[in-house]
Formats: sequence, structure tokens, C-alpha cells
Amino acid sequence: MELQDAIRGRRSVRAFRADPVPEERLRELLEMAQWAPSAGNLQARDFVVVREDGAKRALARLSLDQGFVAQAPVVVVVCGNLRRVDTYGRRGRDLFVVQDAAAATQNLLLAAHEVGLGTCWVGAFDEDGVRKLLGLPIHVRPLALVPLGRPAEDPEPSTRLPLDELVHWDAW
Repeated sequence: MELQDAIRGRRSVRAFRADPVPEERLRELLEMAQWAPSAGNLQARDFVVVREDGAKRALARLSLDQGFVAQAPVVVVVCGNLRRVDTYGRRGRDLFVVQDAAAATQNLLLAAHEVGLGTCWVGAFDEDGVRKLLGLPIHVRPLALVPLGRPAEDPEPSTRLPLDELVHWDAW
């Protein structure tokens, strides 16, 4: 798949088939996520792979009752690891850890799309609740939930703002 096709063709999928995602495939996708750029190459992200039904239902409740989260065979919780960005001080903790996780999340979405899997980037969730549910240490922040599996829908593309509204040349 060409990169432009992957970028333009990827959709947020909110309906999944029950087919399991093989562990080998999950590992391949997580490796692609890990190849994302990171501040100082500190790779300040970790991934929690959730496949257990009760935990997925709890994640759905913690994400404003978005039931599709529990419907996916797998939910990857992308986390920021604050210890890995200590060298950058406050900017590392407040910004770089989020950027590292976001870049990894985008890679995960595109890699899944390439192999015919659907995903949705979920950012609306109770961070403390997810931390407690998954037993995350205090220096690890859950930053994105990514339900993942075979799509049971084929969503239409969403609209995009025209570039002229978004791009500012040389200054605002």
C-alpha cells in the first residue's frame, strides 16, 4: 500500500468483528508503533495490550461508555513513560511524552490499516481510572486507547478543512 493511500484511506472504525487478532500480528503492529520518532530517541512510550473481556468492558465504561471499545478483540493502551523523558525536565513531562505517544499511535493506526485491521484513536477516558484498572505505575500515563480488530463497517471519509484555512506562510 502506498503511504498516501494509507493516510487517505484510514478511517476511525467503531464496529468490529469478533475474529481474534493473532499475537504475531499484534507484535508486528507494535513494532511499527515503536519505530515512530521520539524526543532524543528516548522512546517514552509503553503499550498495554488488553484482550480480556472484563478489562475491555471496564475500559469502555471509563471511556464515556463508548461500547465499541469493548467490542474490539484487542485494545492497545498507549502510555507515556515520564521517567524516560526526565532529562528534558518539565517540557519532557508535559509535552515530549505526549508527542512520543501520539507519533507511536499514528504509526499503529496506519500499520493496522495496511493489513486490513480497523482502529479508532480514543482520547476521551478517565485517565486515573485506566491507570488503576491496568495497575500502571505513577510515572506511566495512559494517553490513548486504540481498539483494534477486523472492521465490521466501512466508514465514509470525514471532511477536512481546506488548507487555506490551516496553513500560514512565514507568519500568522
